[in-house]
Amino acid sequence: MGFAEPRYYDIRALEGSGTHIDIDNGVIESAGTAFSDTAVIRALGEKGWGTVVVDNFSALGDAGIRRKVDEALTLARATGEDVALADVTSSILPVPGVAEDPRNVSLEEKTEILLGIERAAALTGIVNTRTRYVETAATVRFENSEGASYAYEIVRSGYSILAVAGRDGQMQMGRESEHGITGLNIRHKEAKGREAAERALSLLDARPAKGGKMTAILDPELGGVFAHEAIGHASEGDLVKEGASVVKDKRGVAIASPVVNVTDDPTMPEFGFMPVDDEGTAVQRTPIIRNGVLENFLHDRQTLAAVGGGIAGHARAQGGSPPVVRMSNTFIENGDATLEELLEACGDGILLKGSRGGQVDPGRGVFQFNAEYGYLVEGGEMTAMVRDVSLSGDILTTLHTITMVAGDRTMSQGYCGKAGQSVPVSDGSPHILLEDAVIGGGQA
Repeated sequence: MGFAEPRYYDIRALEGSGTHIDIDNGVIESAGTAFSDTAVIRALGEKGWGTVVVDNFSALGDAGIRRKVDEALTLARATGEDVALADVTSSILPVPGVAEDPRNVSLEEKTEILLGIERAAALTGIVNTRTRYVETAATVRFENSEGASYAYEIVRSGYSILAVAGRDGQMQMGRESEHGITGLNIRHKEAKGREAAERALSLLDARPAKGGKMTAILDPELGGVFAHEAIGHASEGDLVKEGASVVKDKRGVAIASPVVNVTDDPTMPEFGFMPVDDEGTAVQRTPIIRNGVLENFLHDRQTLAAVGGGIAGHARAQGGSPPVVRMSNTFIENGDATLEELLEACGDGILLKGSRGGQVDPGRGVFQFNAEYGYLVEGGEMTAMVRDVSLSGDILTTLHTITMVAGDRTMSQGYCGKAGQSVPVSDGSPHILLEDAVIGGGQA
């Protein structure tokens, strides 16, 4: 196809299916599959973007596509933002193979497997269980006016199990989840259901944590949340461009302890894997912080041209939406310590485990994350379990308080929301030691 008027245009089409199963207390609340065939067509006029979303794209034909590009260009003429696009390399990576294709397993069988996970969580004292399975399969096709063209197919699937324990009016919950891109991952996961239930029951007997400044160890899940929420979002080029990032003028500056290295890597075969980004740009491992120094921002073509100082290939889009700058697989890299060495260095403090979400303001540079639970550390040993515990503070101050990094990084999976879109991501960390961490607690 060839169009003379737009300075640039691209077409990203997505054809596929989405399957879900929701079970509450053994009752199948909903299960089904929906199909989609949509495309987002963008055209860059003299000033700014025009965007058209097309349903039933496969039936459009070349003439119909040309009309849609013209519509997008007409819309672009109403905009007034100066837009430049950085020159980039376009190429595509192979998608990792699938061990067992979820699409080859019937909805009935997947539902029965999921019921098994939930039954394993139904221990004495558990008052509610909730299980969810999500599967998406899509063929993605992209082309632009510069001649870049690619197509790939990717299947993502995963589950979560939530168990709620109750006693004398007190409720506590435990949660486990796993998501991936390498095939069906719900078989033989009954132990995960039991783990969620046993943790919920244990939390009934745990005491509320006492807040204050203390030495703290973050486990890989909470450390990963810190990497994603506090560091990753602040490094996204669109926030930097808008002046809404605390690190907007910090490239080349030591913003963390020298033991801190943070990376976003779309090439990893994790839940946030991208064979190519949603603007057709080749993806690559992107160091954000290297030995404590802010090295790169994450960019799409527009923010790279506007801001500079980083790497493109981080444009992502939910189906039917235009791309924005997003993370993929974001993590704190391994150090050379062990958890035992971190506990010894901690002395008397606290170990925070798991995540129950939180809040971050990348512009002001402040955050507050809730841990799922924790353990007191006394004399270098883990002792009593505690609940209702959180970590808060200033991003740049906290980064300088990380004094030790273990070598046991693991990754967790989830969905990241931004600009009204949700995309699959993963984050991770080894255990890390923070001095003078601001710990929030309940009523001691």
